[in-house]
Amino acid sequence: MHLNDFPRPYPVQFAGSALARWILRRLGWRVDFAGLPAMQGVLAVYPHTSNWDFVLLVVVKWAVGVPVRFWGKDSLFRIPLFGRWLRWLGGLPVRRTASHGVVAETAEQLAQARQRGEYFWLALAPEGTRKHIPGWRSGFYRTAVTAAVPLGLVRVDYRLREVSVVDFIHLTGHETEDFRRIASIYAGVTGCRPANAAPIQLLGADVPRTETIVK
Repeated sequence: MHLNDFPRPYPVQFAGSALARWILRRLGWRVDFAGLPAMQGVLAVYPHTSNWDFVLLVVVKWAVGVPVRFWGKDSLFRIPLFGRWLRWLGGLPVRRTASHGVVAETAEQLAQARQRGEYFWLALAPEGTRKHIPGWRSGFYRTAVTAAVPLGLVRVDYRLREVSVVDFIHLTGHETEDFRRIASIYAGVTGCRPANAAPIQLLGADVPRTETIVK
C-alpha cells in the first residue's frame, strides 16, 4: 500500500551502480526506488530480523547511489578497520544510554543542513535489535518530528525479495495517527525471520536504547 505525501517525480535523484544492481538481480532481489522528495529526511528500515539485513542494505545503498548516515553502537567504531569502514559507509557512533541527546543533536544537524541547502538523510532500524521486542524505539520518530523532515519508509521484504523505498510521509506529532499510517504502509511485509519482527507501535519511555542499523 502506498501513502505518499509528496508528489512525484521526486526531485532528488541518484545514478547508482549498475554492477550492484546486477548483483541484486543475480541474487533474485529487486529495488523499487524513485528518488527522494527532499534534501533532508529520515528513513525507517523495517523489519530488521537478521544480520543479513545490513549486508543486503549495503548492496542496495550502492545500487541506488543514495548516501545515508546511520547510527551504530559506539563500541563497533573502536574496532580497527571495521570502525573506519562503518564511518566510510556513513555510520555515526552513538552511546545507547544517551539516546535523547543523540536525537536532539541529529535533529539540529538536519535543521542546519536544511538551512544551508545541504544533503543529509539518516537511515535507522526502529527495532534496534534483531531479536523480537514488543515495539519500536522512538529515536527515528522524535528526530523526524523535531527536525520537521520527511519520513521515508523502507520495506525489506524477503517474501517478495524486494526492497521498496517509495513511501514518504509528513509526521503530525500525534503518535496514534502517525503509527496507524506507518503500519498500513508496512502491512504484509515479511522479514528474514518473521517471528522476530516487532509490532509497529512505540515502546514505553522507560526503554532508552537508541535504534541502529548495526549493533
